[in-house]
Amino acid sequence: QVTLVESGGGSVQVGASLRLSCVISGSTYESPCMSWFRQSPGGGREWVAHIAGGSNFFPVRYTDSVRGRFTISRDVAKKAVYLQMNNVKPDDSAIYYCAADDRASQCPTDENEYIYWGQGTQVTVSS
Repeated sequence: QVTLVESGGGSVQVGASLRLSCVISGSTYESPCMSWFRQSPGGGREWVAHIAGGSNFFPVRYTDSVRGRFTISRDVAKKAVYLQMNNVKPDDSAIYYCAADDRASQCPTDENEYIYWGQGTQVTVSS
């Protein structure tokens, strides 16, 4: 059984930094496709970033609103994926979810294509 556990959320002020972590267990792949999504109150789930599998290089991709501020990375040995959030804005406030798929490349951005989900961690940015 695949499980994902997120941590690292919290309440911060505009311009601060935050790092979210997601640890995966039970996956067949050593480094599967993993994404971060977020959901604001009353809104749908928005894809934020994904990271593909690999050996020494892990392709990444970001949604436009976070590119240049957020960095997704992974530690294969720790089976963890991170989302470093810098210069956060009020619009970044949301519940952040990590998701994993049973593939290591061609990572999707559609939430419906992800099989495994974490429980979410709240990020609140105040001005």
